[in-house]
Amino acid sequence: MFRKIGIFLQMIKFEHTLFALPFAFMGALLGAVAMKDSFPTWAQIGWVLLAMFGARSAAMGLNRLIDRVSDGKNPRTKGRAIPAGLLRISEVLIFIIVSFVLLFWAASELNPLALKLLPIAVVMLVVYSYTKRFTWLCHVVLGFTIALAPLGGWVAVTGKVDLTAFVLFVTIAFWVAGFDVIYACQDIEFDQKEGLYSIPSRFGVRRSLIIAKAFHIITAVGFVSLLLLAHLGWWYIGGIVIALLILFYEHHIVTPKDLSRLQTAFFTMNGALSIVVFCFTLIDLAVNVYR
Repeated sequence: MFRKIGIFLQMIKFEHTLFALPFAFMGALLGAVAMKDSFPTWAQIGWVLLAMFGARSAAMGLNRLIDRVSDGKNPRTKGRAIPAGLLRISEVLIFIIVSFVLLFWAASELNPLALKLLPIAVVMLVVYSYTKRFTWLCHVVLGFTIALAPLGGWVAVTGKVDLTAFVLFVTIAFWVAGFDVIYACQDIEFDQKEGLYSIPSRFGVRRSLIIAKAFHIITAVGFVSLLLLAHLGWWYIGGIVIALLILFYEHHIVTPKDLSRLQTAFFTMNGALSIVVFCFTLIDLAVNVYR
């Protein structure tokens, strides 16, 4: 049983939750402080955590199920659970259904708007897995799908959406889209061979890395805008400076002629960025709330 659980966790890349979860909590923190000048309750944090786990598990399960044929052909992904025969399709389907039930349960315990917006999230989670079959903008679709995490965190504690929430949503969307473009550069030959759409397969590695930089410039502008919109202070500024240095380093170590450190840029750098931004935002808000 524990081996099977481990296979499921590996299938959904549980460790990659570090990319989105800190920003989901950041959305909840910013929303709570903006609305009532206090932090979210532990109950709200718990339901946000459960919603995140349900949404991510359902999304990754769907992605692995829908892409099982192409994953089996790609040397990089043929060892994944479904093409390798470690999980049956029926098992993955049950896992996806249970994950969506958890997401629905968590949303219903938060507020009416969270529940009303849930169908939009479900549609985006399902549609993303098909986008590589018809548009090279699949990275942007992924970005806006994952950016539902901070937007959802905001809605979970406020029951509304305003300009600050929207800016946070767009900021994280282009952050994700940018590093996904970089990550996709390793599959450029396979995507072209199989007729799959991506920015690297459409524009080549060199121009794709330029596009990724442009996406991350939007992210940088978004982080600075949040400083003003959310009335944040010096701790947040310090975190953003570190985050921008991480982005700069990420683009520095990945070049058109050298993709050998792509895994470092994707996993280590982006995981560190999300934790840094969250922690410094938390400190900044705590200083203001408890001063």
